[in-house]
Amino acid sequence: MEGGRLSKKEEAAEEMVAAELEGTLLRDPDPFPYFMLVAFEASGLIRFALLLLLWPLLRLLRVVGAREVELRVMTFVAMAGVRVEEIEAVARAVLPKFYVEDVDGGAWGVLGRYEGRRVVVTECPRLMVEYFAREHLKADEVVGAELEINRFGYATGFIKMNVHDHVAFKERKPDVGLGRVESSLSFLQYCKHHQHPPFATTTDAEDLRPLPVIFHDGRLVRRPTPFTSLLVLLWIPIGVAVAVVRITVGLILPMWVIPYTIRMFGGEVIVRGKPPPPASASSAGVLFVCTHRTLMDPVVLSMVLRRSVPAVTYSLSRLSEVLSPIKTIRLSRDRDTDAERIKTELMQGDLVVCPEGTTCREPFLLRFSALFAELTDRIVPVAMNYRVGLFHATTARGWKAMDPIFFFMNPRPIYEVTFLNMLPTEATCSAGKSPHEVANYVQRMLAATLGFECTNFTRRDKYRVLAGNDGTVLVAGAMAAVRGGSDGGGGGHYLDGLKEVLRYFIH
Repeated sequence: MEGGRLSKKEEAAEEMVAAELEGTLLRDPDPFPYFMLVAFEASGLIRFALLLLLWPLLRLLRVVGAREVELRVMTFVAMAGVRVEEIEAVARAVLPKFYVEDVDGGAWGVLGRYEGRRVVVTECPRLMVEYFAREHLKADEVVGAELEINRFGYATGFIKMNVHDHVAFKERKPDVGLGRVESSLSFLQYCKHHQHPPFATTTDAEDLRPLPVIFHDGRLVRRPTPFTSLLVLLWIPIGVAVAVVRITVGLILPMWVIPYTIRMFGGEVIVRGKPPPPASASSAGVLFVCTHRTLMDPVVLSMVLRRSVPAVTYSLSRLSEVLSPIKTIRLSRDRDTDAERIKTELMQGDLVVCPEGTTCREPFLLRFSALFAELTDRIVPVAMNYRVGLFHATTARGWKAMDPIFFFMNPRPIYEVTFLNMLPTEATCSAGKSPHEVANYVQRMLAATLGFECTNFTRRDKYRVLAGNDGTVLVAGAMAAVRGGSDGGGGGHYLDGLKEVLRYFIH
């Protein structure tokens, strides 16, 4: 401050900008797909189908100008009777991915240049938008309809729509307002200056882009527009039948036959590079170090090698272990015990390990555990990637036992397997490299092959974002809750404990 006046930098920091979400920061002004996501992920297929059936009515309400009624109907159908924790989980783990993909680069370029207070205004329930706006758009405040919650923690489905005019801008008028001329929100009348879409994309828009989504959950690959939602509903019964056939064939046929039948059942495996020969009696096995995209990674690798290669696993569901066509070695997360177990397996032949410890859908690699580098110098990095059209084959909040089924439910699941050369001796621990140096080197090699980015995030970081826990299941505590409930304690504790026990065996 000079002479009692604010500098330009201080004035910029004092500015307040308010931006409309639908149709401005997001290209699509229609929030219907996001309500469909809430219905599908927080409630289920029946509510998803019901909301889709109401789409013609919702469209009619928009045409006649009854926008508020349309929003109330969508909110009620998608959220009435759903626990608020489930809605919050979907807003945190599912919606941001689809919001980020729909962000308008020009509008974000304008908003991103303001250093002052940012307010995002939405016509949807604030609960749906707040996590995305704060974490990815760096919003200081989110203004939207308030969802009513009853005293039991369930959404009533009713919303209060009058917050736009009477709460956010009552005391201070925004310096700049970004929004559509035809917007149903009236906050622009309080703004000193207006800017309306379309916004020109500037050269620095890429530098100002929202923070990327690294972790996300949910089963749907595409944003459920009315057409995509109808396609999903029509395909599900067909997809279930196709998945059953594919899994049955995979369990019955020998491993060396499966590569010749993949195309017959609608799948495809693309192989690049030359795999090493099988382990012989004169040499220890090879440790295949793979990126971790789905639970199918080790199985697909065995198909490509035309022989069953055991895989190291952690927290794999019991059902997945039973259905697995290859041997699985469950780790205990005790370093010494796991190291001895892996060494023993390598003495008997080849082995597959995914050092990320958990799957990641986005083009990022999580931090590699360095344990594999300590145990052998015969390391072959393998870059695994997959493509699906309708359903994701991984989940953090849902039933993990369903992951292979959802993978095979896709019309045309595609896997890409790229073998890199075995690490030279000078790049291993036997040449004096530390295990962490070797692990980081392998991570960088695989990331470069796939065009991915390396991160320091771990399994624990993923589950904290998506599921609100560290990815472990405390079975002893759950059993204690079950026993406590059965001994005359609260019924809620008993049900919670029983739920955790079932989660342990199913997930």
